[in-house]
Amino acid sequence: MRNLFPALVAGAALLGGCASYTKDMGKATTGPVAIASLRTATGADVGRATARQTKGGLRLTVDVMGMPPGEHGAHIHAVGRCDPTDFMTAGGHWNPAATKHGLMNPAGPHEGDLPNLIVGNDGHGTLGVTIKGATMAGLLDSDGSAMIVHAARDDQVSDPSGNSGARIACGVFALN
Repeated sequence: MRNLFPALVAGAALLGGCASYTKDMGKATTGPVAIASLRTATGADVGRATARQTKGGLRLTVDVMGMPPGEHGAHIHAVGRCDPTDFMTAGGHWNPAATKHGLMNPAGPHEGDLPNLIVGNDGHGTLGVTIKGATMAGLLDSDGSAMIVHAARDDQVSDPSGNSGARIACGVFALN
């Protein structure tokens, strides 16, 4: 069976004006769902992140609207706080194994490291990925966790944050 992923992404870009990245589609989900409503520092609603437990890990989907076009670093951060204006209260990346940052780093990645979120010219973008081995219990530990969207693209190597710039949107995960 040939890989239809490139055609699906191209079709989404043509039809919806935005590009998307989706990996591991079709895996069955089990158990609870956690949602993080994403907001800017001024409180504007710009989307949401949804985490579902699957057999192999956590299935994470990020859907945004009204965001600047381009590639944006997207990470799960270790603390469930999103205090404006810079969202620094969310702490560093979710990293229970104490690894280095980056999906392409041989000493990484952090559990919260994700592919870049691609936002189209219409301000919409979607990212879907399964974080292998991750659990809902880890995501919703005693201090929670937050979904952060950064101003710039993540280079997927530089420690600790991939040179992804300022934190422009944040949401705290909570059971739905």
